Amino acid sequence: MTNRVTIRDVARYADVSMSTVSQILNGKANRFSNDTRQKVLYARDALGYVPDFNARNLITNSVKTIGVIVPDIGNPFFSTFIKSIEFLAMEQNCISLILSSNDNQELERKHLEQLINRSIDGIIIASPSIGQTEIDNQLKKNRIPYLLIDQNPIADGDRVMTDDFNGAELAVNHLAQLGHRKIAMIMAKKPSDNLKRRFLGYKQALNSNGLEFDEKLVISTEMSKIGGMNAANKLIKTDATAVLTVNDEVAIGLYHGLNLLGKSVPDDYSVVGYDNIDLDEYLAPPLTSISQPIHELGATVFKKLIERIKNPDLPQTEIMLPVKLVKRNSTKKLS
Repeated sequence: MTNRVTIRDVARYADVSMSTVSQILNGKANRFSNDTRQKVLYARDALGYVPDFNARNLITNSVKTIGVIVPDIGNPFFSTFIKSIEFLAMEQNCISLILSSNDNQELERKHLEQLINRSIDGIIIASPSIGQTEIDNQLKKNRIPYLLIDQNPIADGDRVMTDDFNGAELAVNHLAQLGHRKIAMIMAKKPSDNLKRRFLGYKQALNSNGLEFDEKLVISTEMSKIGGMNAANKLIKTDATAVLTVNDEVAIGLYHGLNLLGKSVPDDYSVVGYDNIDLDEYLAPPLTSISQPIHELGATVFKKLIERIKNPDLPQTEIMLPVKLVKRNSTKKLS
């Protein structure tokens, strides 16, 4: 294997000192003549030299590296969330390392160890599986700033959340206003903290609208399109006329499952999803959904973590972002 081009190679090619090369390539070129600058830049390009990130970071102390651990990068919610973080990171000359655990708790712990081994400056934890033990024994002992989003139940640390309770209330209120009296909810088999709040919002909204909570109308499934498709078989065995799904991926699967069973949306079932991912507009019919401010969530999380990195002694903060109902054509008035 060919050895990597080093700063020593550039200095030798340009016939200058390594210190001169380092300063010119690290923002201090104005200290040297134009001829010297051009020789160094020509040598860099001719050799294809790329600065070593860790070495450069030690010199400039300006580039930060943050880790982001998500449970499922294939989920459109998390892919959009990550895009927002990466956009801001690029703007601020920050490197983001994205790791997906595929809902594997052991893999999440290994990801956390790997990030710490790479001298990460801060970590965004979007997973419910990393617990207080990992926070205390790994992050705090190594003085690594971290930030939690709403899936994680840990109370110790900065947190950015969306209003899951109110989101479910908005969905149920909308369906009740359309005349639906039997409103089902498709839940995750192993709900994270934020999904539990959605369930509580669902129950509260039923009560507020004078509707009785019925355990038979709560359907547990996997949080995926396949999970939604499988839930269709259970839904048609109930007397529900409307349903709130725990997220939009489940709703997409539910559409397909109902179609296979000869049922249609919204004629047979009014459906409200949760997250308002981009794909919702392209379904037939377009999906009514609770919109989480995903881009704002990613931006807020990134900015708060950078603040924490720069000032570790700031008081802990908790930020709650609002949600809203986006009405499309997957719900209709009960005739």
